[in-house]
Amino acid sequence: MTFMEKILEEPSYGWKDAHGDLVKPSNAVILKEAWSRMNVFKDKRNWMAMINYGMILLMMPLLVLFFTKYFSFWLLGAMIIYAMIIISTHGTIWFHRYCTHRSFEFKNSFWRFVTQHLAIKTIPEEVYVISHHVHHALSDEPGDPYNARAGYLYCMLSIANHQSIAKDLTESEFEKVSMFMSHTGVKCNTYEQYKKWGSVATLRYTILTWLLNWAFWFTALTLIGGPGLACALFSGAMLWAALVPAFNYNGHGKGEVMHKEGIDFDRSNLSINQSRPGLFAGEWHNNHHLYPRSARAGFLPYQIDLAWIYIYCLSKIGGVSSYRDAKPLFLKKYAPERIKSEKISSEAA
Repeated sequence: MTFMEKILEEPSYGWKDAHGDLVKPSNAVILKEAWSRMNVFKDKRNWMAMINYGMILLMMPLLVLFFTKYFSFWLLGAMIIYAMIIISTHGTIWFHRYCTHRSFEFKNSFWRFVTQHLAIKTIPEEVYVISHHVHHALSDEPGDPYNARAGYLYCMLSIANHQSIAKDLTESEFEKVSMFMSHTGVKCNTYEQYKKWGSVATLRYTILTWLLNWAFWFTALTLIGGPGLACALFSGAMLWAALVPAFNYNGHGKGEVMHKEGIDFDRSNLSINQSRPGLFAGEWHNNHHLYPRSARAGFLPYQIDLAWIYIYCLSKIGGVSSYRDAKPLFLKKYAPERIKSEKISSEAA
C-alpha cells in the first residue's frame, strides 16, 4: 500500500474488494456509513466530518428566513450569482489552486488571509486539501475519495464517508500529511493532539475562524444591503456547500468515458471540461488534471478563467509573488498550429 492509499480513513465497506475492484456500496449502506462517520458521540474524532455538515445545517434557517420574510427577485438573483460564480470562483482560488496545489505564492500572510476570507466560510481547509491530493494520485481508481464510478451518492456524501484522514497514522506519516497544510496558515495539531482529535487542524482554530468569518460577513452584508442581503448570500453559500460534491461526479463524466475530441486532452482519467463550471469558476477540470499545479486552467480562447484573472491581477498589485502558468506548455504540446498562427499574425501586423 502506497502512502497516498493509506492517509484517508477507509470506509467500513472498503475501497476495493478481494479482487482489487472498486466497491460500489448501495445507497442504504452509504447513508448508514455517513451517520456513523459524523457521530461525535460514538467517537469525538469524527468532529471534522460533523462540523462540515453542521455549517450547512446552521445556514438553513437563513434560507427559510430569506424565502419567508426577505424574498425579492433581485435578492434571488444575488443568491444565485453568489452561489454559482462568486463563492465557486473563490473555492477554485483558495481551496483548489492555492491550498491544495500551491500553484501560486502570496507575497505575505496578509494577502493570504484576505484571500482566505473573501467569501463566506463553508468548508474546513483540511476536508478539501488532503483528500484532493489523494484524488489526483488515485483518480477514478479504488481509494479515490469521490470516485464517480461508484455513483452519485458516493460522491455527494464523500465529505462524511471518505475525506477524513486516517486515525492510525504513525508520527512520521502524520508529519507528512501535515505538510500538505503547512503553507495555508491553518493551525495544526501536534501528533499527540492528533491522536486525541483525529485531525490535522486544531478544533479551536477551525471553530474560531469559522465564527469570526461568519460574524464579519453577516455584519458587513447587513450594513451594505440589510438583513435580506445577508440571508440571501448566506443561503447561496449553503447551496454551494451542499451541492459542490456533485461537481466531482459530473466533472468525471458520471463515471463514464465522456471525453470529446479537441476539448479533453488528458485521457488518463475520466475528467472532462464543462462550460458552466469552467466559465463560472475557472474549473476546466480536464485541463486541471493535465496540469494540476498551474494557476491557470483556461487554455483555449473561449475558456475564460475567473480564478486565474484574480490571481493574475493580484500579482500585478504585489499580492502574489509568483505563479505557475501551464498555458504555453499546453499550446506547444496540444495546439502548435495555434502558436504558429499567432506568430504569423504578429509578423504580418
